[in-house]
Amino acid sequence: MDLHQTEQMDQLQKEIQTVLQPDAVVTDPDSQQQADIDSITYYTDPLCCWSWIFEPEWKKLVAHFGNTVTRRYCMGGLLPGWKNFYDTVNSIHKPLQMGPMWMHASKISGIAIRDDLWAKDPPASSYPACVAVKAAALQSDVAAEKYLFLLRDACMMQARNIAKPSVLLELADDLCDDETLQFDPVLFKKHLFGNEGKEAFKKDLQEVKYYGINRFPSIVIKARSGNAKLITGYNKYETLVEIINEL
Repeated sequence: MDLHQTEQMDQLQKEIQTVLQPDAVVTDPDSQQQADIDSITYYTDPLCCWSWIFEPEWKKLVAHFGNTVTRRYCMGGLLPGWKNFYDTVNSIHKPLQMGPMWMHASKISGIAIRDDLWAKDPPASSYPACVAVKAAALQSDVAAEKYLFLLRDACMMQARNIAKPSVLLELADDLCDDETLQFDPVLFKKHLFGNEGKEAFKKDLQEVKYYGINRFPSIVIKARSGNAKLITGYNKYETLVEIINEL
């Protein structure tokens, strides 16, 4: 990884971290026009490269609504395991084939991604990371949001295998540095390896199946009027706003 890529990664991380601060107040002159939006559900997966390059656009969307709209994250379980996995759209059925797709996502977005992860230490599944996000969510929504970012940062920017329990626990320890979270790593470990995290993730999988979500990232925007809109795939912020304005 060259110096330009390193500087690009550092800048992206700083930008994303800004909006993930629990006490951050973000205003947007157009936010009042979106007062009828009630909630946003974000269907994603820690190992989804498209969700990672979508992060800056997601950040802008969160800023657009500020604290007036409820947002929640639903884990999609992108990679159950490699034994029976086959991505028909991208012709992927083994770890090494994932690297070129990550490289493509990086190229079209201009965001550097460590696609060498799939050559040096490929994750066996995204399920452990999904369970870990839900385990963090059992403490607070803010903890889950921050932890999801740490997972993405670990695999996309540091090429760390987030299917490994040791990595999941190390990243949870990093949350303890934020005193505002009052995050309990012991409780996290209990929920991660016990039934609580698994059951929470199971509910997410059921929701994904029920609504037929088969592409990540996907977001569902719900208006107070009862109308809702499903937006799938990587989209720019401006496109998202145009679609939302049609509600």
